[in-house]
Amino acid sequence: MLNRYRNKRKTSKKQEKIVKGTQGSLTVIRSHGGLPVERGNGARKSEPSWCLAPVLGKPGDLVKIVKDHKVDKVVVALQERRGTLPLRDLLDCKFNGVVVEDSPTFYEEMTGKIPVTGLYPSSLIFSSGFKKSKVLLLTKRFLDIAASLALLIVSFPISIVTAVAIKLDSKGPVLFSQERAGEREKVFKIYKFRSMYTDAEKYGPKWASDNDDRVTRVGRIIRKLRIDEIPQLYNILKGDMSFVGPRPERPYFVEQLKKQIPFYSERFWVKPGLTGWAQINYSYGSSVEDALEKLQYDLYYIKHLSITLDIAIILQTIKVVLVGRGAR
Repeated sequence: MLNRYRNKRKTSKKQEKIVKGTQGSLTVIRSHGGLPVERGNGARKSEPSWCLAPVLGKPGDLVKIVKDHKVDKVVVALQERRGTLPLRDLLDCKFNGVVVEDSPTFYEEMTGKIPVTGLYPSSLIFSSGFKKSKVLLLTKRFLDIAASLALLIVSFPISIVTAVAIKLDSKGPVLFSQERAGEREKVFKIYKFRSMYTDAEKYGPKWASDNDDRVTRVGRIIRKLRIDEIPQLYNILKGDMSFVGPRPERPYFVEQLKKQIPFYSERFWVKPGLTGWAQINYSYGSSVEDALEKLQYDLYYIKHLSITLDIAIILQTIKVVLVGRGAR
C-alpha cells in the first residue's frame, strides 16, 4: 500500500515531460527528468550549471515540441504568469490529452511534500484534498482505540522489563511527562519512558538530536527500538493523539516556529501522531530548517488524509523499527 503513494512520486521511464519556467523552479523539476523549454524572454547566453538537459525551444514552439518529443506532461514553473503564458498552446496541449500542471502540484507528486516557501494561501484554499469527513474521523478513532488497547496489553511484559532497566541504569522516575501542543494547539501531557538524565534541560528547552549526550545507556536502546514511546498508547486511548499524524511539538518551540515558518499553524488541524509521514521520510530534526522540511511532509499528509495512507505509514514504521533505524 505504501508503494501506491511512493509510485505517485516517481516518474515512469517512458514518460516525457517538458518544463516552462524560471531558474529557481527548474532546479527542482530538472532533478526529476524534465526537459526545459526556453524562458519567455528568449534570452539564453550560455548553458547554466543547473540545466542538465538542452533547452528544446521557445514557448511559441510548445505544440511542435510536444508533438515531436511525444510529451505526456507539461509543467508550468513560472513565478510570474501574467502576460507570459502561451495560453493558446497550453490549451492545444490540454485538449490533445497532454497533462498540464503547475510546479507546486508536480513537486508534490514527485516528493510527497507541499512546498511552503513562496506558497500563496490561495494555493491551499483552492487545492483539492484536505477533506475530513465524519466517517473518516470516526473510523480513525475506532482503530486508534482498538489498536492502542491491544498494544497496551501485548506490550505489558516489555514495559515491565523497560521500567526495571531504567531504574537500574540511572536515577529518576521511570516515566517522563511533558507538555505538547495537540490538535488546534490544545496543550496536553505526553508520556514516555524516560530516556534522558533528569537534568537534561537544566539550561532550558533544547531539541533532541542524533547522538544526544543527554540520553542514558538504556535510553539509547529504547529510543532506537521506539520502546520509549509505548506510554503514548495511553495518550492515544485518551484521545490526545492518534496513531498517525504530525508529531506533537512543545509549546515553547511552537511559538518560535510559527514566527519563522509559513503555514506552521496548519499542522495543528489534525491530532498529533505516534508516527507520521514526516517521520518515515525525514531524519531527526533539531533546527528550524528541519522543522520546515517536516512541515512540508505534514501538510502533504493532512491534504491526503485517509485510512489507506495511515496503514501505509504504520507498515513503513514497523519496517523502520525492525531494521533498527530508531526514532525520528
